[in-house]
Amino acid sequence: MDKKIDLRVLKTKKTLYHSLQKLIKDKAFENIKVADICNDALINRSTFYAHYNDKYELLLDFINDLKNTMLKDLEQNEQMVNTKKYYMEMISLILDHINSKRDIYNSILISNRSSIIVDIIGEVAIKDINKRMEIGNIHQGNVPTDIMVIFYLGAVSSVCIEWLKGKDKYSKQDILNYLDQLIPDLIN
Repeated sequence: MDKKIDLRVLKTKKTLYHSLQKLIKDKAFENIKVADICNDALINRSTFYAHYNDKYELLLDFINDLKNTMLKDLEQNEQMVNTKKYYMEMISLILDHINSKRDIYNSILISNRSSIIVDIIGEVAIKDINKRMEIGNIHQGNVPTDIMVIFYLGAVSSVCIEWLKGKDKYSKQDILNYLDQLIPDLIN
């Protein structure tokens, strides 16, 4: 039996996400109070506490929502010819996701939370890679899976953060061209 979605709950959460995002642009998360979030969202504190125990739970829910959105975006990757093509398409989809939510990711970066972005990209990409490895679509040769995943995700996360910080310094296509040169063709 499907659970009916309460639109009021969704609207409240979306409003709280938006307020959190807006406030993070101006000050560090640690300095934001629940009262600040409620004032910006134009909701009562009792409404906030009906949904979340504290601001950290709101942040966690917000981050999980970003992860779920990125995971859905990565499901579009149909590159199964070889591992390099899979990674290149995955990176392209991650850059598209970040670009479509640039304001959110910039807000996180402004508050010096690049580790959150690394966590988001890392967790989502690991899920996608492991899912693909389970069905046998990508191979790592003699390198243990966990080492390969850590290696590529570290690089991808760092490049994505630099691309986001650099605003218009490099286009998405520039980044993909550089990564195409850096990732060896021998991966299959």
